[in-house]
Amino acid sequence: MEGNELLIAALVYVIACLGLVLYLQKQLNKLRSKVDAMTLLVKDSDKQRDAVKQELHELRSGTIGVGRRVLELEKRLAQQAAKLDESREQDPQARLYTRAMKMVSLGAGIEELMAECELPRAEAELLIRLHGRQSAG
Repeated sequence: MEGNELLIAALVYVIACLGLVLYLQKQLNKLRSKVDAMTLLVKDSDKQRDAVKQELHELRSGTIGVGRRVLELEKRLAQQAAKLDESREQDPQARLYTRAMKMVSLGAGIEELMAECELPRAEAELLIRLHGRQSAG
């Protein structure tokens, strides 16, 4: 009977080992599923990162282009302002009217405009109506 007990013990041992192998196989399959899921997440994250990098690159390129255009427009605006100032300085009549408008904004009257800027009464009255408040002359 000793042989039967040994045989039964060996059989129990083999069954326990098979159970353990099946359990470990099941756990291994679960781990593989998790690894596959994580691999898909990593690939998806990589794709999203690449898409964001591409968008960032495009934004940088666009910003650089816009910056260049802004600088070019600022340069052109400065040139136009310089030309305008130059033309104002070259035209004595325009300087006279600019001075007259400044005087009106400071409250000068019709008589003062006529005397200081050598304007006819009608032009002095018109400047005061357009650029200042009404005042008796």
